[in-house]
Amino acid sequence: MLMLEYVKTILKKVSFDRKLFEKELIKAIKALVKEEIRELKEWCYKTFGHLYPKILNRCFSTSIS
Repeated sequence: MLMLEYVKTILKKVSFDRKLFEKELIKAIKALVKEEIRELKEWCYKTFGHLYPKILNRCFSTSIS
């Protein structure tokens, strides 16, 4: 779970920049295990769904969630 919390921290810090956010989200999805990806997906849609719905849809549609 430490990795998941780290990823959340990074995504919060880079959320001001769309391209950087997407890059970090892709890296996070590659680094996490299936259960963590599910939790990250839920958290991302709650936290950033209003800002980056297309990025979230694109990134999570290609993941194993």
